[in-house]
Amino acid sequence: MIVRKSAAEIETMREAGRISARALRLVGEAVRPGATTAQLDAIAEAAIREDGAVPAFKGYHGFPATLCTSLNSQVVHGIPSAGITLKEGDIISVDVGALIDGYYGDNASTFAVGTVSELASRLLHVTEASLAAGIARCVKGNRLYDIGAAVQEVAEVAGFGVVREYVGHGIGRAMHEDPNVPNYGVAGTGPRLEIGMVLAIEPMINSGGHEVDALADGWTVVTRDGSLSAHFEHTVAITENGPLVLTAE
Repeated sequence: MIVRKSAAEIETMREAGRISARALRLVGEAVRPGATTAQLDAIAEAAIREDGAVPAFKGYHGFPATLCTSLNSQVVHGIPSAGITLKEGDIISVDVGALIDGYYGDNASTFAVGTVSELASRLLHVTEASLAAGIARCVKGNRLYDIGAAVQEVAEVAGFGVVREYVGHGIGRAMHEDPNVPNYGVAGTGPRLEIGMVLAIEPMINSGGHEVDALADGWTVVTRDGSLSAHFEHTVAITENGPLVLTAE
């Protein structure tokens, strides 16, 4: 069941989103060669707790950290570790969420570590552009799969693969609510978008094929062909005035 949020609930979610966005920004500012993913995780947890919120991912279905940190060919759900050090030329996808007053915020970005390859730079640009295209479709009266169709078009025109197995989602009092929000699809199909829907839109785009595999740790997802992967995400509300990005400072 798709739960529509009231204006008051959306305001609370804006605070959750602001806290998530601040944590993500602070982590991005700390991304550099020599930093460990455990250090990034500590920065995010401290920022979220300073704002009076709780890290949304820590303990969620047993996940052990505040951040998901996914390097290079890792798509999503990478686990931070003191043994993982960022190197010049890496890209790192960082996903973070916050819970405050019973509501969740969720956002992600992929950062370049120092100077990266032309392919990596283009992948980051295209993935972020695909997110913007999806958000632009978050308008009352549009169909749910208009979002994924827009994401897919931007990514595939660039020659990149769109991950199928992992998708965006509704969000509110639960981290994952109905509906699922695929990053691919046929425009003009799916449920109608209505005022009060809040969606986490999160393209996961690979520089090679779209196929992925899960590692033995039960969390980390990687590209099957070893190609690079990027991940960008915003929490977005459908309003009378169009899409409202809640994960903004």
